[in-house]
Order: sequence, then structure tokens, then C-alpha cells
Amino acid sequence: MKHILLSTLLLTGSFAGSLGLNVNDEDVELQAEIDLSRAINNGMTYIVSADYLHTDEDNLFKIGFGATNNFQSADGLTLTLGLEGVFADNFGAVPLFAKASLRLPFDQDIPATYINTRVDYAPSVLCFSDGDGYLEYRLEADMEVINKVHLYTGYRNIETDYDKGDHKFNNSWYGGMKIGF
Repeated sequence: MKHILLSTLLLTGSFAGSLGLNVNDEDVELQAEIDLSRAINNGMTYIVSADYLHTDEDNLFKIGFGATNNFQSADGLTLTLGLEGVFADNFGAVPLFAKASLRLPFDQDIPATYINTRVDYAPSVLCFSDGDGYLEYRLEADMEVINKVHLYTGYRNIETDYDKGDHKFNNSWYGGMKIGF
């Protein structure tokens, strides 16, 4: 049944999304996002996302679901709230996340430019295996240089707290490209 639903969504063009890749000299991250708003069509934007981060020492996989809407009193500001599953070596967590995206008010001569920030947090009650806490925060600058092609740069800090000690999973600057469909 789920294969029929997925095939129907693909064939009818009922969703949009993006694929992204960002790198630095120590790690690579693959990102995928699907916007289900055309399939659900109730005024809200629902996002399903998946991320894979490979570092020199570890791998981190995330899958999430969130709802996005425009902030009513600020032009160009969107907010997303949701939850995700995070999995690493002997670590699991279900953090809640909040993301804010602000489109900068440049004139039409400058491509669409955004400032994005995101915080993911899971206290020990939302952690599994050897996990005791999870905190991630990001800050990005993003410019749509060609229709549906974005170049971006940012900073991320990911801390996975284990029962037997804390582990700074990632703390780095990165740059990448995202292609929308």
C-alpha cells in the first residue's frame, strides 16, 4: 500500500523538495527534503527531511517531520517546528527542533537571500541506547543563484551526550549547494 501511495505522489507531482550537499575539509553532509503541502493541501507546509553526516570518526543519520508557516507579524520570516530521529554509533534520540528563515529585503537586482537558524534539542528522556542528551544548532546564509539552485555556507555544532561522557560530534564551518525540484 505504501508503495502505491509513494508512486502516486511521484507520478502526480504532488510534492516538491530539494537535495543538498555540503562539505568542508573533514566531513560531508547529504540532505534531502520533501514538501508535502501540495499532497495535503490544508494551508500549512509539511516537510519530511533526511540528513546523513559523515565525519572522519563517526556517522550521523537524521530523519524528521515538521510544519512550516509564515510568521504573521514579520514579512519574509518563516518558522518550522517538528521532531526527528537521530541515530549514531550506540546513540539514539528524538529531538524537537525549531527553524527560522528570514528572506532579506533586497531589491530585485540581488537574488533571493536568506538567513537560516536551527536548534535541535533532546533531553535524556528522549534519548535511547547509550544517549543522555542531544543539542544541535546551525546558522546559515543562503542565496538562490539560479532558479531552484542555492549556494549556502554555515556553521554547525552537534553535541551527543552519552551516559559515560559528552561527545562533540561536529563543530565546523561548511559550504554547499542545494537543488530544488
